[in-house]
Parts: sequence; structure tokens; C-alpha cells
Amino acid sequence: MSCAVPVTSPQLRLGDWAGLGEGARAVRGAVFIEEQGVPVALEWDAEDAVALHALVVEASGRALATARLLPSRGGEARLGRMAVLPAWRGAGWGRLMLRALREVARARGDRVLTLSAQCHALAFYASEGWIAEGPVYLDAGIEHRTMRLCL
Repeated sequence: MSCAVPVTSPQLRLGDWAGLGEGARAVRGAVFIEEQGVPVALEWDAEDAVALHALVVEASGRALATARLLPSRGGEARLGRMAVLPAWRGAGWGRLMLRALREVARARGDRVLTLSAQCHALAFYASEGWIAEGPVYLDAGIEHRTMRLCL
């Protein structure tokens, strides 16, 4: 006898803005705009339309985490807009998205990834091999540093 067990753990999805934008918008709105006070005008840009998006979604369809990978320019691509809802931080979803997007970049031939990391997250990225470069700077009033990963 067999029985079906419903899948209840969150799932990682990769896709375009048309398919994943609603969930990505919900997570980024909650984290960047509401929690961190980033102005709405700075959060949304035309790059969402051309990026590959990662979205972690519960079985119910509720989005928990998101990130995006921009198109490559001369073998270098930019990862950004990484956000995880507060209740889900520390559960490994950010690491899962980071690794998945890194593998996509590697598979398409990118040689280098860069990102703009909020300073409180530097150790997280460093634990995945990212190297901080240059000085601390403000973006939307939040301290950041550029980080680089050679693929």
C-alpha cells in the first residue's frame, strides 16, 4: 500500500519577473521598504525585467525569500536584492538561493560575480567564498561593501 505525502517544505523556484515577480515584490517590500526603510523609488528598477529571479515559496504559495541575478556583461554578473523574511532567517534559504544563482552564473559562462552587501551580512557572504573590496559606502542610507566571487 502506498500513500501520498503532501510536500510541505518550502521550494526554490528560478524564473523571470513575469512568473516570480509577485512573490519577489512581496518579500522585498516587507524587508527593504517596510523593515529597512528603503524608499520605494530606489527599490524597483528596470533590471527586474531582465534578471533571473530566485524565490523560496511555501506549499501555500507564500513567498519567503528572494534574490536576483542580472545578465552577464563581459563575463561578470551582478547578484542582488537578496531578502529573507525575518521569521525565516537562519533557515538556510539565503544560502540555497546564493548557491543556486552561483551555479546558474557558472553554467552560462560567467567568470566573476559581484554584489553590494549590507555590512551586517558580510560574514554570511564571506562564508561562501565572497571577498569584500573597497570602502564601506551608503546605499539607501544603509552601509554596504562591494563583494566579489571568482567562479
